[in-house]
Amino acid sequence: MRNYSSFKFNALWFLIIANVLIFIITLIQPEAIFLLGLTPAYFLHQPWTIISNLFVHAGFRHIMFNMISLYFLGGFLLRLVGERDFLRVYFAGGVVGNIFYILLGPSFIPGVGASGAIFAMGGALAIMVPKVRVFVFPIPIPIPLWMATIILLLLSFLPSVAWQAHLGGFALGLAAGYFFKKRRRAYYF
Repeated sequence: MRNYSSFKFNALWFLIIANVLIFIITLIQPEAIFLLGLTPAYFLHQPWTIISNLFVHAGFRHIMFNMISLYFLGGFLLRLVGERDFLRVYFAGGVVGNIFYILLGPSFIPGVGASGAIFAMGGALAIMVPKVRVFVFPIPIPIPLWMATIILLLLSFLPSVAWQAHLGGFALGLAAGYFFKKRRRAYYF
């Protein structure tokens, strides 16, 4: 039987709660999406949006899938690298994803969501623990195959999704995973 009294509030729970609270705020005040979402054409006038958009979501399904992914991928990464490096991957992945969106995305469409940050976690895990299997619709699939499949779907079939942010976050995650894996090996010698 699981002991629920051992619950620990950590960076992962902070991010999930912050995302949900900001989602509720944008439901009450929809214009907040334009204040917090990253619109490439307005970025120089709203520089905070390179971070704030990581906490804004376009609908219930968007936040639900992102928070489920954040919980599972983020929880795994948090246990592997610790809280500080977990937060570094999350925010660096989100910012790099946003830079990709600014450079390659549509100029006047706000980009919102934590997907770039979440894909950074997936990229890091793909390098660090490539044989770990993720259950996708009851089929166990290795993390690298799962991430590659998701990226191909985003690039090919979902034109309304900010694939640029996903790709940028994933690239940062791959680099972070390589760094963490190399650092971990150095401790063994």
